[in-house]
Amino acid sequence: MSSILVIGGDRLGNIIELLEGKGFQEIHHVTGRKNSQTGVKIPTGVQLILVLTDFVNHNLAKTVKSQAKDRKLPILFCKRSCSDIAKAFQRTA
Repeated sequence: MSSILVIGGDRLGNIIELLEGKGFQEIHHVTGRKNSQTGVKIPTGVQLILVLTDFVNHNLAKTVKSQAKDRKLPILFCKRSCSDIAKAFQRTA
């Protein structure tokens, strides 16, 4: 089962459909809000991390990047729009 962790944004909206179209069957979402997400832990089984840079604070992005590096997981950084996410996937293909 393909699994992705999305960090940032209160709602994912159409992004869920885009990710499902890319083959992700399990989508984990963390809003990235400062007061509720101080200790984000990457769930087991996640194959990719997507960080929505316009909705996440710098310290959280740094923490997640470090965890991804330790687990050798690919990580994408982009703005919260379907077009930017699609471009990010194209760059990694």
